[in-house]
Amino acid sequence: MKNVNKKNAYFAASLYALIIGFSFLFVKLALTVTDPLNILAHRFTISFLAASIPIIFGWIKLDITFKDILPILPISLFYPTLFFAFQAFGLVYISSSEAGIIQATIPIFTMILATLFLKEYSSRLQKVSLILSVSGVIYIFLMKGLNLKSANFIGAILIILSALASAGYNVLARKITKKYKIMDLTYMMTFIGFLSFNLISIVDHGLRGTLNVYFKPFVSPLFVVSVLYLGILSSLVTSLLSNYTLSQIEASKMSVFSNLSTLITMLAGVIFLNEHLYYYHIIGAVMIIAGIIGTNFLDKKILKSDSKEKISEDSL
Repeated sequence: MKNVNKKNAYFAASLYALIIGFSFLFVKLALTVTDPLNILAHRFTISFLAASIPIIFGWIKLDITFKDILPILPISLFYPTLFFAFQAFGLVYISSSEAGIIQATIPIFTMILATLFLKEYSSRLQKVSLILSVSGVIYIFLMKGLNLKSANFIGAILIILSALASAGYNVLARKITKKYKIMDLTYMMTFIGFLSFNLISIVDHGLRGTLNVYFKPFVSPLFVVSVLYLGILSSLVTSLLSNYTLSQIEASKMSVFSNLSTLITMLAGVIFLNEHLYYYHIIGAVMIIAGIIGTNFLDKKILKSDSKEKISEDSL
């Protein structure tokens, strides 16, 4: 039964990575119609409505109250609020391919945060792998010509902050997913995202005197398709998948699947958005992914062999 749950968790993580990989593409398409705040507000409105349908019809019963908002609030702050906010604003300044590459650092940040807050310490090989992955990101931006005042750099910082938010969620979710049912937790996270993004967007429109055009983006078929993908698949379904996966496997293992998202995002940007992919993007991506594989898998194999040797020595 345990092996079946693990297999289901890895399948859920793979599906999560696939959906997130294409989400960058749909955010870029939506940005051609409206601003990031509008996208965030509307995607979470759709996400919340979609999550409410099975509850309204009695197909799913929630075992949660408004008192549970406070303990769930910290995890909701990281994901979906900060993760998607930084992602949406970052994609204003940076290509989806580059954003995908930077998001490959999520396992690195997850490992660091897990060390600090879960007391999961890393070995020497893991540290070397960590440096390799970080070097991959630095290499890409050095080859591009790093300009601290450029819009591209601002976009990179925002995507890095998005990656940090995802890592924070990965660490926090390991404990909270054991306390609440997956659907209960996902619904509350979606509700908090819906409430916060709509409130911020309405205030923004109110200050600018543009409340009358709040729903204008829905006139565009491109926006409708994009926001449906982002709201239902990239917000609601990914929350369900990630919460389920993190209830079954370690945060570091879950975070590795962000690298599959990276590859999908890069390919989607090149194929559908005609973004340029240069040789240094590929070299940097290989460095990032190789470092993350070393961080999460190679060391564990060595540790297992080391422990076996130690047992055999002790027996002697």
